[in-house]
Amino acid sequence: MKIIIVGDGKVGSALARQLSGEGHDLTIIDSDPRVLGQSADQLDVMVVNGNGATMHTLKEAGADRADILIAATSRDELNLLTCLTAKRLGATHTIARIRNPEYADQLIEMRDELGLSLTVNPESSAAQEAYQLLQFPSFIKRESFAKGRVEIVALPVEKDSQLCGIAMHQLYDIARVNVLVCVVERGDEVYIPDGTFTLREGDTIYVTAALDSLAKLVKNLGLVDHKVKNLLIIGGSRIALQLAARCLKGGIAVKIIEQRHERAVELAELLPAATIIEADGSLQDVLEEEGIRSYDAVATLTGIDEENLVLSMLASNIGVGKVITKIDRIRYPEVFRQSEIGSLINPKDICCANIVRYVRAMSTASASDAMITLHPIADGKAEALEFRASEKTRYLDVPLKDVPLKSGILIACITHQGRTIIPRGDSRFYPDDTLIVVTSGGRTVSDLADIFAD
Repeated sequence: MKIIIVGDGKVGSALARQLSGEGHDLTIIDSDPRVLGQSADQLDVMVVNGNGATMHTLKEAGADRADILIAATSRDELNLLTCLTAKRLGATHTIARIRNPEYADQLIEMRDELGLSLTVNPESSAAQEAYQLLQFPSFIKRESFAKGRVEIVALPVEKDSQLCGIAMHQLYDIARVNVLVCVVERGDEVYIPDGTFTLREGDTIYVTAALDSLAKLVKNLGLVDHKVKNLLIIGGSRIALQLAARCLKGGIAVKIIEQRHERAVELAELLPAATIIEADGSLQDVLEEEGIRSYDAVATLTGIDEENLVLSMLASNIGVGKVITKIDRIRYPEVFRQSEIGSLINPKDICCANIVRYVRAMSTASASDAMITLHPIADGKAEALEFRASEKTRYLDVPLKDVPLKSGILIACITHQGRTIIPRGDSRFYPDDTLIVVTSGGRTVSDLADIFAD
């Protein structure tokens, strides 16, 4: 597909790396020739220096022939104008990154007039992910599939865990609920385990389960999973505002510590049910004074990664049950994995995943077995993809043990007529079933045909 990315910042460059690696015909527009030069040197892309909202620059980039244009600059209004202009020139699909939640209603009402195929809001998506994690504090990550009926959740294997030292074929004896470990992250390596794979202390496992099985799983594994009743947020960012609004609506008491006077006043006006403290949340004595030890959960949402990291380590070390850490630049993921910082959320990565999911769906839109959703897992070293089988799908009504799959691929779940099936060797899939497929090793899977070995 011919794709144009306008804006070569954090989101734009991450998208360029992902999409160019998948073989798309990519052009990047940016007003900074320095960053364009870096992209041209490192990636197989074309670059155009200029203002991506102008007809002249978009014509030079070939917007009239573009299958998808992605506007990912730091300015919402510029992204909207870029998409409107590109659509007028003939671009088939347009995607805009819009961060200001005040535009949400307008975007819904005016999507057709603005020529938008998709809008993505990194902060809103990050807030939603953080809120989901608060529902089951034992989980490090949660991803939903099959219209929310199925989830892939990440759990740590700790020294005193019932999971430590067991082989996969023993999992049901311990969990006493039908789940499947689809990925094991061990240091820098990712494995799709078979029945003989043995878990070790320090592993992170990604478990496929029906939504109604999650509570049983937590209980049967003996995980401490007290309901979050109060949340302390450090930093009054956009994510903090949206997370607080969700939590208050869900019955969770919220306190936000924000250093800037104007922002603290604004938060107090927008969130009258929350407690807003104007203070420097990076200071330990401030946190102690505000009772950090009494909170069920802490979310560090300042604009400084290093500050969030240190504050989360502090919260974990003093015994806070659930800690959520916002990180924008994960340059050293192995350091974060070894640190006590709880669950990581990365707005840039969430935004990119949403866009890549749409691009893949559009590239296979005419295929009978097209992808429905995509979620990167284990720091992007594996992917979980959802497909719907059709009458043309191969190996319909064949036991999975007889279906030849490529190496590094696992069918993790089948949804049949609304019923969730954690597959075994004798399980089968039929037309209109949805399948969750997990891949590792950087393999690109666009439709169901890609998973079969023959």
